Amino acid sequence: MHLVLIAAAVLPALFLLNQIYRSDRLEKEPVTMLLGLVLCGVIATELASLAEQGGVWLLNRLFLGAFSSGLQGGGWRGFGITWQPSLNLYYLLFFFVVVAVSEEGIKYLLLRLRTWRSREFNCSFDGVVYAVTLSLGFALWENIQYVLRFGFLTAMARAVTAVPGHACFGVFMGAWYGSAKRWQQKGRVGRSRFSRWMAVLVPVLLHGLYDTIAADPTANTGWLFLPFVLLLFTSTLYLVRRSARNDSYL
Repeated sequence: MHLVLIAAAVLPALFLLNQIYRSDRLEKEPVTMLLGLVLCGVIATELASLAEQGGVWLLNRLFLGAFSSGLQGGGWRGFGITWQPSLNLYYLLFFFVVVAVSEEGIKYLLLRLRTWRSREFNCSFDGVVYAVTLSLGFALWENIQYVLRFGFLTAMARAVTAVPGHACFGVFMGAWYGSAKRWQQKGRVGRSRFSRWMAVLVPVLLHGLYDTIAADPTANTGWLFLPFVLLLFTSTLYLVRRSARNDSYL
């Protein structure tokens, strides 16, 4: 049974990774590089979990009264989170800062450490391939943990939402990351630095919005989830096609 659950967790990530790999028209990336980035994604999952636990501890100290009156055990992501309208500021900080900054920031840090100086990083679309591969490694490991804990239905739900969501965040990160490399090669250090900041800030914003909308069981934002996901997926597909079409050697 566990093998079935793990397969259900892994296959969506492999499918999406294959689609991005096939979009790389100029020069395919070596398998060793991709496997290394998947491993970086797995490491990022564990590092982000530690960072999030520290962030929750800090938020609970800052919002001690709200914590004692509004938070219960067994909630979202195992941190004891249950949504209450009176704790909106707490949850905005939780989703945008604790979760999104931790996960996307650590992904970007490992992405840059592994690829920025690599000789293989010689096309702008490589940034997309690298960021999505690492993000799907993150989603794959996170998904395995979720489905082993919550079962097959969770695997199905995450296969069409959370796993593609991480891939989308990776596409936006990678597009800006590839742009940063191009500007760096042209000696435009300021523009390269701006693109590197955007490679983190845009995924953080998207990730924070995604989690905030998805986690609110009230009517406040729940009706926005499907339109938001459709818009996110559509814009991501457009960005992949445009980036692949305009790809060139650095």
